[in-house]
Amino acid sequence: MQQQDMIKKIGDGNGFIAALDQSGGSTPKALLGYGIEESAYSNDDEMFALIHKMRSRIISSPAFSGDKVIGAILFEKTMDGTVDGKPTPTALIDKGVVPFIKIDKGLEDEANGVQMMKPMPELDMLLTRAKALGVFGTKERSVIQSANREGIAAVVAQQFEIGRQVISHGMMPIIEPEVNIKSETRAECDQILLEEILKNLDAMPEGRQVMLKLSLPVKPGLFDPLVDHPKVLRVVALSGGYKRPEACAELAKNRGVIASFSRALLEDLRAQMSDDEFNASLAGAIDEIFKGSTQKSVVAA
Repeated sequence: MQQQDMIKKIGDGNGFIAALDQSGGSTPKALLGYGIEESAYSNDDEMFALIHKMRSRIISSPAFSGDKVIGAILFEKTMDGTVDGKPTPTALIDKGVVPFIKIDKGLEDEANGVQMMKPMPELDMLLTRAKALGVFGTKERSVIQSANREGIAAVVAQQFEIGRQVISHGMMPIIEPEVNIKSETRAECDQILLEEILKNLDAMPEGRQVMLKLSLPVKPGLFDPLVDHPKVLRVVALSGGYKRPEACAELAKNRGVIASFSRALLEDLRAQMSDDEFNASLAGAIDEIFKGSTQKSVVAA
């Protein structure tokens, strides 16, 4: 796929984006969910080798193809690894799946009701390397815990600043200011976030685009103005802690929003499964998330 093919697939394609980007802090939990205890590895290298083996098994599965999975977000070590003897981004592209990379280095401590991204001093080098490997875009995550406008404005401003740096490398940023779905002021967070994103979109030069990865809103359809915005290539949703059936049901209520699920995609997969069991379980998850992404239950007002 050439760059324009990737833009078209991500912008218009039927399907969803798989989030295979668990990093050092979340990898032990992901492995435990996959049926691998912490006693199975003794250092980070062994831990990352096991999670790469899991991701390779997913990407290699016949269930995982560009027919329903239009993109995949990778952790840096996964990008640098191989799948079936090919660099991971190449293996994805060969299956019709557009590769992205997670670029944030984790979160700062909470202040003003939000967690900003930690500094990324080596980002330019990472972007240059990722672009050379055929990676189309990036993903960077912040977290909003409560409805503090000053904090939310700062999170969104930082996200768009990093987004501009990504665009300067000829890549597509996925801006992810996640709202904690357990927040007591979640609906207010959603509304403030919408307003701040629109301000930053309107300030972008004409002809530039970003993607948005957002928590599913309390009010279905709240993010319609973002779905329709000419400077937004696609709006995708994270599962945010919902189990897959609930995440897909909430997703289906939001026109034009597709999934970018991690836990909700992987929750039934186990290392101990036979290949047939693994492929069948993955196919079922992909079908359910594909349906939530493409078959909407939106009721006209």
